[in-house]
Amino acid sequence: MTDLWLLPEPATDAFVERMGGDRTLDEEERARLARMPAPRRRRQFRAGRLLARHALSVRTGHPPDGWRFPVNEHGRPEPRPGRYGVRFNVSHTDALVVCAVTDGAACGVDVEGPMSPDSAAHVARFFSPAERAELAALPPAERAVRTRELWVLKEAYLKGLGIGGRRSFDGFAFSPRTAAGITVHDPQQPHGSGPGWWFELLRPTAGHTLALAVEGGRAGAVRLVDLTDPTSLNEPIVVSGV
Repeated sequence: MTDLWLLPEPATDAFVERMGGDRTLDEEERARLARMPAPRRRRQFRAGRLLARHALSVRTGHPPDGWRFPVNEHGRPEPRPGRYGVRFNVSHTDALVVCAVTDGAACGVDVEGPMSPDSAAHVARFFSPAERAELAALPPAERAVRTRELWVLKEAYLKGLGIGGRRSFDGFAFSPRTAAGITVHDPQQPHGSGPGWWFELLRPTAGHTLALAVEGGRAGAVRLVDLTDPTSLNEPIVVSGV
């Protein structure tokens, strides 16, 4: 089972306050905040870390201020203490912060807002030849939508692998969705494909596209938790399955 938490920007300030703000962060996180010159970047980082702490705590019962997030050699944070076996990933863009939590499977999540046709054309230059051919066959409006889908899928997959943007986007390709789901073809995976990954595309709001990547196939459903009203933090969680 994967928990997918959604924190819209209008609810961020109230959520941060209910979570105790910077007092809940550890010393290293507060130091990172102090080094960030842009208020928007500080706001997103603070909300993302507090959302991760809350999501992990709901899953395990461990107190929010008890989590630490050491990074691997590629800069990916992992939750400590590790005795619960959970994994997580966070993404944020204008107006939305998201966090995915699994029972131990590697996961990646990415969310993006609207993409103009010009931006879509620029982004598509970094895709694989097969993906560029697929996009070229689409009408312009559909092309921008599909470009954004491919972008978030690629970001989520690389984040799930734990390597972030350290691989070129043209080195692997996603096929259009079929009855079997979404498939990635990756020469660095066994047999040239990624059968051990499950992907989902969601529209959490009218203006956002979200991709979720979970290792190990579809190990259970997705539970969506919307924190539009952060005053409900202390109430029983109402989830909807995907």
